[in-house]
Amino acid sequence: MKLMDYLFWKDVDHDRLNFYKAMGLDCLLVHYPAEGAHWPDPAEEFKRLRRFVEAHGLELHVLHSAFLPREKIVHGLPGRDEQIETWKRILRAIGAAGVPNTAYTYQGIGHFRTPATVGRGNVLYSTFDMTEYSKNPQEHPDKAISADRLWENLSYFYDRIMPIAEEAGVRIALHPDDPPIPVPLGGADRIVSSLDQYERIFSLHNGRSNGMLFCQGCVAEMGENVPRAIRRIGEQDRIVFVHFRNIRGKTDNMDEYRFIEVFLDEGDVDMVEAMQVYHDIGYTGAIMMDHTPALQHPLGDWAGRAYANGYIRALIQAVYR
Repeated sequence: MKLMDYLFWKDVDHDRLNFYKAMGLDCLLVHYPAEGAHWPDPAEEFKRLRRFVEAHGLELHVLHSAFLPREKIVHGLPGRDEQIETWKRILRAIGAAGVPNTAYTYQGIGHFRTPATVGRGNVLYSTFDMTEYSKNPQEHPDKAISADRLWENLSYFYDRIMPIAEEAGVRIALHPDDPPIPVPLGGADRIVSSLDQYERIFSLHNGRSNGMLFCQGCVAEMGENVPRAIRRIGEQDRIVFVHFRNIRGKTDNMDEYRFIEVFLDEGDVDMVEAMQVYHDIGYTGAIMMDHTPALQHPLGDWAGRAYANGYIRALIQAVYR
């Protein structure tokens, strides 16, 4: 298994890469910027980045497409074909640069959260509480969309980009909705909120390029048993890479639905058992902390990353030997 963390494009420098190498990381995920869609030759930019990362002893494992335009694709608006052509161009460039993976989300509206919860050491835990959300729903009528329309638009998108991804040798990891609940939020339905929906997504294109960003936190938020879910998706070879995240919450009753994102060692999921299942199914891809509570310290974000990566690295060594 490969230990991975992320950086934004502008933050990839000697100091941060050396920090990751010192922590024992194997590879890196980089969010390329929105302007990357307009670079004259994105493949050359990606190759340059890859060489720079490799010079620090790390592999460039994922070029994340979070900022690549897709709102017209998701909503089926005029101009979606132009956005799809941009996706094709970028997928070819990622493949030409020798980077094996990309990732994205497919949502009518983005993530939703309610006010943070105070945790141990006075840190703030990212929180979603349906009771709190219901007091002041965030309605976006201009982005309202039905599940049927979302499925139609996703199929249209995959019919056009998945063959290009296969040719380029690039896997596309789709991140779950967050929160992954089967009710509309803000006026938009959500179709990446259960493992059954993922099975339907996989059926849209059977090639290896069509995969899942297996976010353990979101899978737990679905109310799934995480070890069983790892086995279910992993045995199909659909896990492109893993967000190794833990939560505490109540996810079996929508009226009382609530979760908080906690440190790896204090959530509802047995992370040792989860790591053991990755080992048992033969998973040797990348695993990363995603995000973690930031410590109340001037360097809190980096301290939180160091803590999480140390925890994950120890589990990898203990389980994978």
